[in-house]
Amino acid sequence: MTVKNCEITIRPNGALQILSKQEANQLCDHSDKGLNDLLRRCALAVLNTGNNLDSGEKLLEMHPEFDIKVQSRGRGIELILCNPPETAFIDGEMIEGLREHLFAVVRDLIYVRNSIIDSGLFDLTTSKGITNAVFHILRNAEVLRTNEEPNLVACWGGHAVSRREYEYSRHVGISLGERRLNICTGCGPGVMKGPMRGAEAGHHNQRFNNRRYIGLSEPGIIAAEAPNTVVNELVILPDIEKRLEAFVRLAHGIVIFPGGPGTLEELLYILSIMLDPKNANLPYPLVLTGDHGSHAYFDEVKHFIAATLGEIAAERLNIILGDATSVASYMRQSMQLVKEDRKQTSDAYYFNWQLHIEPELQMPFEPTHASMRALNLTKNQPAHQLAAQLRCAFSGIVAGNVKAEGLRAIAQHGPFELKGDPQIMQALGRLLDFMIQQKRMKIDADNYIPSYRII
Repeated sequence: MTVKNCEITIRPNGALQILSKQEANQLCDHSDKGLNDLLRRCALAVLNTGNNLDSGEKLLEMHPEFDIKVQSRGRGIELILCNPPETAFIDGEMIEGLREHLFAVVRDLIYVRNSIIDSGLFDLTTSKGITNAVFHILRNAEVLRTNEEPNLVACWGGHAVSRREYEYSRHVGISLGERRLNICTGCGPGVMKGPMRGAEAGHHNQRFNNRRYIGLSEPGIIAAEAPNTVVNELVILPDIEKRLEAFVRLAHGIVIFPGGPGTLEELLYILSIMLDPKNANLPYPLVLTGDHGSHAYFDEVKHFIAATLGEIAAERLNIILGDATSVASYMRQSMQLVKEDRKQTSDAYYFNWQLHIEPELQMPFEPTHASMRALNLTKNQPAHQLAAQLRCAFSGIVAGNVKAEGLRAIAQHGPFELKGDPQIMQALGRLLDFMIQQKRMKIDADNYIPSYRII
């Protein structure tokens, strides 16, 4: 429901007290050069925290009268919310966590536009320049902590999952929390929420006070998938590639749960990095896990990886099923290996500088009909480069499923087309068909129409 015919003014508590009038004007600017449309979409998603939609367009349809304005007054910044969702308020007061998230959105949109993209200080056409930009965005958001030993686990997985899978991810979170490990996810619903919710309980059991539930998102994703209610540190990166790089440089290990095309995009991204010979000696713990009912899912994933990237890549998949304790124990033990490596190489605990990431994993991939058809899905290239190309294919499928620009492109021109070696295309088609059967593509999977065509 919407609080109709009203304007509500909120101010930050603590950080981001001040914006210049120029910055406030940027956030109110409705033109292509302004930030208001982006702010409106992200703010509406934040105010709907906890909902189970995965479509930003549907969210806008549900709240067509919502708007947001920004003012810079003598005493600091004000956000004026016009017709906001009623669920964002308790007894007329905005929920404090949502207030924090709103100002995190403002902070990141302004910083990325003015200090990264338009400043001329970052060469975003080079690998070093992009990594430097990711570092500065995370530092500006104050998520880089210098005096903490490795303890951050990134948890990836689907938003459209069964209750059984969600509960298992929560149990993994409990085991991680009881070992004083913190959690970083894509901050949405499903198994992006489960590990955080579980870690809350595990941290409480251990009376662990340094509780971190970091959510990393980007405008196209957050507008479609609202943050969950557990996130206490939210960062909005400018695109999916910088978001993925932030994950692997910030976190000290990764746990991957069952999911849809977005989860395969993430898996292929980290596999491309791990298969790169330049990273051969770097410890980076990776576990794929699910409850005992996930055997079929991981069998299909392993078959796909073996058929496309080879048996060596499939052997890198450390799969643990139905044993949350073993997953957490493996991660806890691996933190010591990461710590020793960082000490020997004099690398920071809080940001993995030594990890090599190829430029094709860093440059933003814009899924269009032309760019999807142009992907090199053949075996006449090293496995880590093929993994990067397959990552782009799944990124396009995600865009066609939930992102506004992808949905518009498909509505206008039909499904994206993917072509390549017959063996690769057969394996890709088999995996995608399996995901459709398991209803992993979208939350409203009963009505799913593929956003792609395999040639």
